[in-house]
This record gives sequence, structure tokens and C-alpha cells, in this order.
Amino acid sequence: MKGLSVAGIALAMTLTSTAAMAELVFPSLSYRTGPYAVNGIPYADGYADYLTLVNERDGGVGGVKTKLIECETAYNTQKGVECYEATKGEGALVYQPLSTGITYQLIPKATADGIAVHSMGYGRTSAKNGKVFSHIFNYPVNYWDGASHAINHILDENGGDIKGKKIALVFHNSAYGKEPIRTLEELSKKHGFELIQIPVDHPGQEQKSQWLQIRRTRPDNVLMWGWGVMNQVAIQEAANIRYPMENFIGIWWSGSENDVLPAGAKANGYKALTFHAVGNDFPVFEDIQTHVVDKGLAAGAGDQIGTVLYNRGMYAAMLAVEAAKTAQEMHGAADITAEQMRDGMEALVMTEEKMSSLGMPGFGPEFNVSCDNHGGPGLGAVQQWDADAGQWSLITDFAPSDMDVIQGLIDEDSSAFAKENEIEMRECA
Repeated sequence: MKGLSVAGIALAMTLTSTAAMAELVFPSLSYRTGPYAVNGIPYADGYADYLTLVNERDGGVGGVKTKLIECETAYNTQKGVECYEATKGEGALVYQPLSTGITYQLIPKATADGIAVHSMGYGRTSAKNGKVFSHIFNYPVNYWDGASHAINHILDENGGDIKGKKIALVFHNSAYGKEPIRTLEELSKKHGFELIQIPVDHPGQEQKSQWLQIRRTRPDNVLMWGWGVMNQVAIQEAANIRYPMENFIGIWWSGSENDVLPAGAKANGYKALTFHAVGNDFPVFEDIQTHVVDKGLAAGAGDQIGTVLYNRGMYAAMLAVEAAKTAQEMHGAADITAEQMRDGMEALVMTEEKMSSLGMPGFGPEFNVSCDNHGGPGLGAVQQWDADAGQWSLITDFAPSDMDVIQGLIDEDSSAFAKENEIEMRECA
């Protein structure tokens, strides 16, 4: 430090120390306890392990280490809000609630606090409209996309004509489970099928009456918006009444190994939607083994790696990290703020080249986020369970949803939200 005054040397040492202490804080509103823990655990493990991988393999993000703050919600909305309030002052960059109920509660709070929320594939669908929901993101897909993907798959299997068909929706009787109903109602008008709504109360362990109703009404297809034990019970009950599994399609939160394994061979042929690849045949898993598991740094026992929900948690963390990199580049700063992180999320571009460089070639569809579109292109695929092989396989390519129906619903719902909450829509260039 030749040529510097004593004061200058002290200032330089302070700046160096501050840079060394800087951390990028990613809270994890997890649930390792409660009735949904069987699904919450692998997701939380995947999220944590990817952030650990970035620290161990890459030295952090732009030279700044990540810091995970995990807070247990037990999938309880009030506890989720309490976790948010307890952790937001720690430098939180983005929240991933993993709960539609918690997401709904955090939308006004996080927006007022200037902190982004990423409800990836869940939450309030109309948050896709970035002109209204400035700090809420749900890329790369949402529940209304999922409803359309399921109907599109049924259309494909019936030569494009499902007029007069009966389609039942078995749904978790909560904000989460009710999310696709409006879209399915509009799609039923468009395609001429009858929609049968069958709610299942939390946590979903008792479904005898619902599946007796299905046996009586004999729907051509059953869709499911379930979570945790509800999925397991539904698949077992479907098997009990010998409902054809190939006609049973779950949303992406009803398509993990935990959902099908309890039913054994009877679950063979069951389908679920997805917005990312399945399996562990990606180079990133070798990196996680080397830099995380072998070093004793894994969030769990390491036995969930490559499973659907572990992969999804890892995917969410990867998107968060890539958004942070984007923010660093945009603002020329390594130690970014929450508002700068929001900017990075709004400018995120995911290409195949980028995913390949991360050891995740073909792991998810390419997409862009923008000021007016916080949800991406809404691409989804269908996966199917092979009980003999004990694994999921993609049986379709990633395909778009019916935006002719969905965009109008998004515009209507987001405009109503803006009016109710006196929000002035942002101008997007």
C-alpha cells in the first residue's frame, strides 16, 4: 500500500474486509416437518446443495459466497409469513415460498419491502404480468399453463376432439388446488368437455368418497392438483377402483417418486406434467457428488439426488444464481442488493448454451424474462411412471400452452388486482 496515507491504508483495509465478508443471502422457506415433509425435504436438499456447489466449485457468484438461511414453515401459511419477517433483514435477495398460500401473503409484503419472490410453477398465476406485479416472478411456467398442457395432451390422444368427454379435477381444497379451475372452465367451453370438480380436504389422507364418485361418474380422464400424502392416497385409491393410470394426469407437484412408489406396480402408467428434465444423467450431479456429498456438505443424506423434487429444488437454485449473475453484470457490482437482484430476475435469459455450461444440458426449456412477462413462455411436458424400471420418463417434448385462453385470464385477474390495490401499472419499453 505504498504511497497511501495512514487514513488511506485504513480505508483500503476496510473495503477489502467488507468485500471478503460480503454474502449473497438466499432464504429457504422449507418444510422438513409436517404432513408435506416427504416432498418438502428433497426440494430443500436440492436447493441447498446447489448453493453449496456454487461456493465449493466456483468460489461463489462473481466471487461472492452464497449464504442459505433455512426457516421451517411446516407448509403453514402463518409460519411462512413469520419466517419471512424473521429473515428479510438478513440481506435476503429473493424468496422461494414453495407454497401458494404463503406466496399470496408475501405478494404485498415483499413488494413493499423491495424483495423479489420467485414462485416457480406455483403461486398466483396472474403474477406473470410484470406491469402489475413488479417483484413477483413465476417463470418458467404457471398453473394455468399446466391446466392447458394437460388438456392439450388429452386432445393429442383423442385426435384433437374431446367434445362430450368427462374430465374430473381432484384438487387440494386450498388456494393451490383451486388455481387451475378458472382455466379449465374456459377450456371446457372451448373444447366441449364436462368438468367435474372434486375437492379433497387437507391433508388428503381420506379420499374414499371422492373415488367412489369417480367410479360412479366414470370420467374419461382425471386431473390431479395434489401435494404430499394426498397424491399417494389418490393413486392408491385410483388403483383400488381400477381406474386406468394412463388416463390419470397430475400437475408437476403430483409427479414425484414419493407419489407413486407406495402403490407399487399398480402405479404403472400414471402421468404427470413437468417443466424440467427427469433423472440424474447430467454432469452437474457428478459435480455435486464431488464438491458437496463427498465433502460431507450435503443438506441431506445424499440419497435424493436425481429424484424429481431434488432436481426441482436444484433447478430453482440454479435460476436464482443465474439471476444474481445477471444482476451483477447489469449493475457492475458483486455484492448486489435486493432491488438489483429483482432487476437481474427481470432480465434473465436462459439458453441451452448457458445450461450446458452449468452441466445441465437440456435440463429445461430455453426462456426469457422481461418487464411485462415475469412468467416466461409457459412450456411444459408430460412424464410417465414406469414401475418396472422404477423411474419417470418424458413422453412428450416441451410444448406451449393455449395463450389464446390464458392471456385473457391473466389480463383480467391482474387488472382487477391492480384496481383493488390501487397499483399503477408500470410502463414497459
